[in-house]
Amino acid sequence: GAAAEARFISSAKGKGLFATRNIRKGEIVFVERPVVSSQFLWNALYNYRACDHCLRALETAEENAQRLLGKSSLVLPHPEQCSIRKDLHQQCPRCQVTYCSAECRQAALEQYHQVLCLGPSRDDPTHPLNKLQEAWRNMHYPPETSSIMLMARMVATVRQAKDKEWWIKTFSQFCNKTANEEEEIVHKLLGDKFKGQLELLRLLFTEALYDEHLSRWFTPEGFRSLFALVGTNGQGIGTSSLSQWVHACDALELPLLQREELDTFIDQLYKDIEKESGEFLNCEGSGLYVLQSCCNHSCIPNAETSFPENNFLLHLTALEDIEAGEEICISYLDCCQRERSRHSRNKILRENYLFTCSCPKCLAQADDADVTSDEEEEGEGETDDAELEDEMTDV
Repeated sequence: GAAAEARFISSAKGKGLFATRNIRKGEIVFVERPVVSSQFLWNALYNYRACDHCLRALETAEENAQRLLGKSSLVLPHPEQCSIRKDLHQQCPRCQVTYCSAECRQAALEQYHQVLCLGPSRDDPTHPLNKLQEAWRNMHYPPETSSIMLMARMVATVRQAKDKEWWIKTFSQFCNKTANEEEEIVHKLLGDKFKGQLELLRLLFTEALYDEHLSRWFTPEGFRSLFALVGTNGQGIGTSSLSQWVHACDALELPLLQREELDTFIDQLYKDIEKESGEFLNCEGSGLYVLQSCCNHSCIPNAETSFPENNFLLHLTALEDIEAGEEICISYLDCCQRERSRHSRNKILRENYLFTCSCPKCLAQADDADVTSDEEEEGEGETDDAELEDEMTDV
């Protein structure tokens, strides 16, 4: 059976995920598909081509590298190590969004795409869904942490569902916050002008998607809590055909000289790409995962999330041996943030996730001075709003 289960801890902490048996370091605790997910809007606009349903990268590794480098002459060695199957790609016949396979096209159609398909209006700026997306892009610039389309897919899913109550219940089990906490999260996502912006988004959202079964989601309070739900529970998803290719190349059995040559080539490629495209390497989006969202944070996590299948399937992998009955924790902070002082770590966690951490590392450092060191002060700016969502996971 399952290696882990969600349990209620306390009203303050909510749920947690616990091992139901002993788990070895390196073991995959579970693989989970999201109840709903969506690519970020700027990411899609900048031609990070991904399956509209599962976010699988659609470019070949070579095309991916060429685009990120801005250099169409680049040739990748070992092209047979690229996993992209263009012959399987399909488009929606009405609106031309692309899927990696017939299965994804069908799954999207059955779950939400009938409601959201723009058909021939795909490029019509006056279409209510396009107005909503345009407004969102103008409020939420890269680095992106969330998407209004995740909420749109939630509404569309309920609208299309035969069993609407089941879906409403599924969405309502994601951590709900009090009104003032919601306000804080929304404020974080939308910045200074958040009240006015939130109201504009709500009106556009209503124009595009209103449904009487969900009337509460369209009220000011309901819309704000939907927003906060996505802001707190959204898990970043990153996919890349280039990193898939790199992993495959790493696994090749090669003579020493060739191995060194290939490694040097790959290192240089990444350096050149970083100069050209900065940190934006992946197709990026976010999703809601029932089990993953139950994982609490620790500054010394015993598990981590990743997307090794180059799509939205989330793998939770044990970083340590975990005993039966022990809580499974992930880190909401990236590696650099985890190395900072307890005070700095908790500042980020309080601002973005509304809690103060009491993991063993934080308890052990509880007597440390409550100031951040000077170099930390300078670094404070780096955490910005991009951390609202779990750190984008490199695949």
